[in-house]
Amino acid sequence: MRTTYLDATVRLYHLDGGPEGGAAETLFYGALAEAMDIAARQPEEVQEGLFLATDNDVVAYLDLLEG
Repeated sequence: MRTTYLDATVRLYHLDGGPEGGAAETLFYGALAEAMDIAARQPEEVQEGLFLATDNDVVAYLDLLEG
């Protein structure tokens, strides 16, 4: 994720693993810092399907934590 400053505007969404590729549900749109806080409060099974999108990149929430 190239945009990493805490005030960067991101879309936090959950991608379910449906039979046809799943559906994306937006959970939050706003500052990266707040999106990370919201993501951290989600159950582990939801966190596995969370993604953060900026205007130039998309990254899985759990991959961002590992980095």
